[in-house]
Amino acid sequence: MKRLVLAILIGVLALAEAGPALAQAADDTLVVAQAEEGRRRTLFDLLFGEEPQPAPQVQQTQPRAQPQPSAAPAPAPPPAAPAIDKAADATRLAVFGDSLAIDLTKALERFYAEDPNLVVIGQGVSSSGFVRDDFFDWNAAIAEQIAADSFDIAVVIIGINDRQEITANGQTYEPLSDGWNTVYQGRINAFLGQLRAARKPVIWMGLPPMARSQYSAAINQISALHRMAAFSGGAEFIDIFDRFADQEGKYAAYGPDVNGQNALMRKDDGIHYSAAGSDKLAFYISQSMRTFYRGGRVSVAVVDPLQGTDAASMLRPPYQGLGQIRLLEVAGAVTPLSRAPDRATDLVVNADFREVAPAFPLEQLIQAPVGRVDAFGLGIVPGEDDAPNAGEAQ
Repeated sequence: MKRLVLAILIGVLALAEAGPALAQAADDTLVVAQAEEGRRRTLFDLLFGEEPQPAPQVQQTQPRAQPQPSAAPAPAPPPAAPAIDKAADATRLAVFGDSLAIDLTKALERFYAEDPNLVVIGQGVSSSGFVRDDFFDWNAAIAEQIAADSFDIAVVIIGINDRQEITANGQTYEPLSDGWNTVYQGRINAFLGQLRAARKPVIWMGLPPMARSQYSAAINQISALHRMAAFSGGAEFIDIFDRFADQEGKYAAYGPDVNGQNALMRKDDGIHYSAAGSDKLAFYISQSMRTFYRGGRVSVAVVDPLQGTDAASMLRPPYQGLGQIRLLEVAGAVTPLSRAPDRATDLVVNADFREVAPAFPLEQLIQAPVGRVDAFGLGIVPGEDDAPNAGEAQ
């Protein structure tokens, strides 16, 4: 029995001398309880208790930090395109108009950046238009530019500031009233008349739909006045309304860009173009520029499909603009079905029309003279009374 008690005491003593205990804290840190070093427990301590000892020191071990993935190096920006020097005799494309012209100038500079034979000149003036000539007179400005011979081709985009009263000859007219239209058209016609007299090709940009419906309706009417003035003034008019509208013909902030991808076309104000929208305008202008610009030279020759024909000598409606479909020249003027056709002897010709062949009586259209392909062996001999029998076959 004594041996059993002694064995139990020895086993308890061995467990008491085991290494430091480990514990898991709530925050997943490893807690190590270290026993007092340098003192061994005795059998007396187990039987009669230990003397008070200082509390064991608890050591907190910090969790091992997880390695952070290294950030991928940022790709190097593409090298800037080398600036191309413009030729000394490069074609000068001037952009006239309001704040729309300022944005369009930047887009045209991007479009023709690699063309050494064309330089873009910005002539846009913010808040300007044809109504407030007391703020900025475009007719006086274009006269100065023409006199200075500062450009070769003109691009015009203007009108977003023109929905306001117009004053002329001491009278003030409400926007888009009859008197307003008369004065406004007169100023536009005078502007285009100066360019036409100076033989400067003109590309006139139409206006797009606007975000506010009432404002958009007014701008659409102003753009229609621009169209009529451009047609009568021999300018190339580019109608872009449908290209910046939705399927219902209303304002659309997004649309296809020059690459066919859906992009933001307009700025937040619902009036101006974004960079992508201005680039789209520049592309349309480049297509019309083919009429005048051939990589270094400018031509203002008007191509007439009826030149050299008898129809060219007839009076025709006014020329309807360069590059447009010339329906009035090819097919003639449209007349009502109820109108009786004019007789050939009543056709009006130009005063300077020169006859290239001697005239003959209309009776000869029925009685073919000898030698004509429709005589068929019969015909008349000029100067003989028995014309029907004079051409019998012998």
